[in-house]
Amino acid sequence: MPDEERLIPVRALLDAVRAGGRTALTAPEGKVLADAYGIAVPGEELARDVDEAVAFAERFGRPVVMKIVSPGILHKTDAGGVVVGVRGAADVRAAFHSIIENAHVYDPKARIEGVQIQELVPEGQEVIVGAVTDPTFGKVVAFGLGGVLVEVLKDVTFRLAPVDDAEALSMLDSIRSAAILRGVRGRAGVDRRAVAEQIRRVSELVADFPEIAEVDLNPVIATAEGAVAADIRVILAEQAPTERRTHTRQEILTSMRRLMRPSSIAVIGASNEPGKIGNSVLRNLIDGGFPGEIHPVNPKADDILGRKAYPSVTDIPGEVDVAVFAVPAPSVAPLLEEVGRKNIPNAVLIPSGFAESGEPELQDEIVAIGERLGIRLLGPNIYGYYSTWHNVCATFCTPYDVKGGVALTSQSGGIGMAVLGFARTTKTGVSAIVGLGNKADLDEDDLLTWFGEDPHTQCIAMHLEDLKDGRAFVEAARATVPKKPVVVLKAGRTAAGAKAAGSHTGALAGDDAVYDDILRQAGVIRAPGLNEMLEYARALPVLPTPQGDNVVIITGAGGSGVLLSDAVTDNGLALMKIPPDLDASFREFIPPFGAAGNPVDITGGEPPSTYEATIRLGLEDPRIHALVLGYWHTIVTPPLVFAELTARVVAEFRERGIEKPVVASLAGDVEVEEACQYLYERGVVAYPYTTEKPVAVLGAKYRWARAAGLLGGGFMT
Repeated sequence: MPDEERLIPVRALLDAVRAGGRTALTAPEGKVLADAYGIAVPGEELARDVDEAVAFAERFGRPVVMKIVSPGILHKTDAGGVVVGVRGAADVRAAFHSIIENAHVYDPKARIEGVQIQELVPEGQEVIVGAVTDPTFGKVVAFGLGGVLVEVLKDVTFRLAPVDDAEALSMLDSIRSAAILRGVRGRAGVDRRAVAEQIRRVSELVADFPEIAEVDLNPVIATAEGAVAADIRVILAEQAPTERRTHTRQEILTSMRRLMRPSSIAVIGASNEPGKIGNSVLRNLIDGGFPGEIHPVNPKADDILGRKAYPSVTDIPGEVDVAVFAVPAPSVAPLLEEVGRKNIPNAVLIPSGFAESGEPELQDEIVAIGERLGIRLLGPNIYGYYSTWHNVCATFCTPYDVKGGVALTSQSGGIGMAVLGFARTTKTGVSAIVGLGNKADLDEDDLLTWFGEDPHTQCIAMHLEDLKDGRAFVEAARATVPKKPVVVLKAGRTAAGAKAAGSHTGALAGDDAVYDDILRQAGVIRAPGLNEMLEYARALPVLPTPQGDNVVIITGAGGSGVLLSDAVTDNGLALMKIPPDLDASFREFIPPFGAAGNPVDITGGEPPSTYEATIRLGLEDPRIHALVLGYWHTIVTPPLVFAELTARVVAEFRERGIEKPVVASLAGDVEVEEACQYLYERGVVAYPYTTEKPVAVLGAKYRWARAAGLLGGGFMT
């Protein structure tokens, strides 16, 4: 809870700034906020004339920094309004007059309140601490290398505000230049806790006062003795954020249960005519074996595909859990009113023609109806959804009924069909495939909440272009990740970001930069592409959870070993340093011209017994936590022989209670494809013709294990 005493002066100041029609605080006003929140700043005074400037500078008794104070001049350096290291009365007078003249030239209409006289802080590492209001995630705190090059280097990391001590400290290790803060080339490291405290206090400030849009402490001078903000910039929002309707966890679970496990489904716009969406949806539900009641709705037909048709959903006897819409967009709103009168809790809106095609009013209308009548809306502009464990195939696309543990969602219909094709080709069993489309109502946090509790779902993979409520998504992800992995493919990496930002932090907070850090903060595994998202989703339920960081590569080809080593490093994994006794044990099984160490190179001409012996040793030794196998196709050890012996040994150890993740890269002729499939079906994640994929999925498993707190937890850099 915020300290009420510190809120009072800040509230009074912000109200006064608002009353004056301003959105930017002056430096002295910024100091009021800093003092209230314990943000360390140097001593300073506001000189309204040159004599006051001289007197204040003499009082500090050391070199000073002099800065223009004007509500209309945000970028003081650009205006020639900053002079550093001023000493002595004559220099203070000269600097004062120069700053005032430069300000008048820069903006003749600017109101000048005076010149800030500030103690010159000692030299140190310049960093930036700031906060912005992200349209997706709300208040976000930022940290990175600061000074004049901050927007060039862009070495910045973000977290949701407010942050606690541990999250603030994690930010210091999450920038590319983290080593500089620890000290390099004989230079002392910075006081990490002092820097983290500046981050934490800024995050509390913006969380306590939502009207603060941006905060910049740039630069913060960090030394071994502390951290002091040499400049503070605060910008207020022009208008209050729009409140989004929220639902309790129980409300979400209640409606989602009836959506994903329905007993009765109505198809509005059902048709006897092949080629119509209403015909395809109804046929898929019937042919898919849905065991509940299916009710066609069409005022122009009495019977559709052998089922009694009703002129309206209000004519259907008994309760209905889901109404699937297969009618043109203009017809949705009046029919949705009927759904509300029938007390149907879920509407699946397949039709397009809403906000995505320049008709936002139509979409606003159905959202208002849904909120008023208590109907949750899936869509519009979607392909429908599959809930395989309950034989629900409510879509106009091809059916899919292979039950499994992967839940897949997509914002795009095209991506949804790629998901479907991948699942079929790889025989990936799914618990659900859900289209989200325009996300007029139901979105990723609703689905995450449901899939997190769904006993049939072991892994969740989501394609998204945006998030309507980033904080709700993070909350749902944090509740889900300790139980099962969440993989996200976020499209739109090249978003331009905040072009008209009023601060350095705002200019740095492009959409993707914030998404990347905060998704990781939530424990989500971000996939770089569509294929990676699908492969992670397929592999993560197969791989056991690692019990430690030591990864060992066993390979029949030196070249593959080098590439696999690169992949291990690229994916943030650790190659185990093989102790002498283990090294000697491996050498007992490999030829003299092979190589122990890590990778363990058994060479390509070895018989199956060498592969088996070294794999057994890797599984037996408790110091090894994961195995990466590199196979090279030879007649001595054919691909299927390698696959069979590997699967047999892994299964034997699992029966003994020894479960370690094992992934394999198979190089060779086309027979390696069958061998990979054989291995995958038996719990060894294997890929032909690539050294990158198997290690990438292993890295994803490790990232989830850390985020879930199974390997130390914490924010992954």
